[in-house]
Amino acid sequence: MDFRLTDDQHALRRGVRDLLAARFPRTALRAAADREPPALDRALWRELGDAGFFALRLPEAEGGVGLGLPEAVLAFEEAGRVLLPGPLVATHLAAGTVPGAATGETVVTAVDGALVAWLDEADAVAGYRDGAVGAVGAVAVRSVDPLTPLHRLPAGAAPELEADPAGVLLTAAEQLGSAARTTELAVRYAKEREQFGRPIGGFQAVKHLCAQMLVRTELARAAVYAAAVTADRVETAGAKLLADEAAVQGARDCLQVHGGMGFTWEADVHLHLKRAWVRARFRQTADQAEELLAAAL
Repeated sequence: MDFRLTDDQHALRRGVRDLLAARFPRTALRAAADREPPALDRALWRELGDAGFFALRLPEAEGGVGLGLPEAVLAFEEAGRVLLPGPLVATHLAAGTVPGAATGETVVTAVDGALVAWLDEADAVAGYRDGAVGAVGAVAVRSVDPLTPLHRLPAGAAPELEADPAGVLLTAAEQLGSAARTTELAVRYAKEREQFGRPIGGFQAVKHLCAQMLVRTELARAAVYAAAVTADRVETAGAKLLADEAAVQGARDCLQVHGGMGFTWEADVHLHLKRAWVRARFRQTADQAEELLAAAL
């Protein structure tokens, strides 16, 4: 069986990357990170809708693109690579059920445990009392990620919902994109930064960090792509575990490669680390994934 990407899948990836490069470059990322309070770019959201980002898996008969989970994974990997903010997974999952979600006219978020991301900017909240949560005492909490505002529901108000495997996998795809990007950032900096008259990438300790980042990223990529083909709940849990590790540990290692520069606000690596921390708590935590894998064994 050939698991290589098809020409159409390569074209889809390039198209999403080009769109995001044009509409959400690094300058837009930095501007979004500095904005207080965080605000969603509704124009970009509608452009994503026009490009079919949210309707990728919706049948053509219903106005969608008619593609599958593997193609959606490629698109969300690109979104994770540039740290595109907003409840992307929730809106994608709501396409076809919440009016306007497929076209990007409606921003949909979802309750995850007791947390809700982007509540103030959302038009609907999937899976909770017809989308109304504003009256149940949701309280804004300090988010470690400046690009992911969070609210917490009071005890007993959060519904008990089983994680949608597609949502888990798309979150893993975002983590994969972030892991790939921090690997690129670390390698580039290791080639440019010099110490003792030579690039730091020539030192064995830095080589090892970069190599470990690459191995974790490619291992997660294989798991995420495989789960996209099988749509198996257990394989999806394993993919999320590996993608979370690749994103979190990869950002940590990237920060180490950058040295003191990595701790400054000017470097993007800390944004990747903070987003990876937040994503690791959403859709399916490591504990939940491990319990599912253990039960399957």
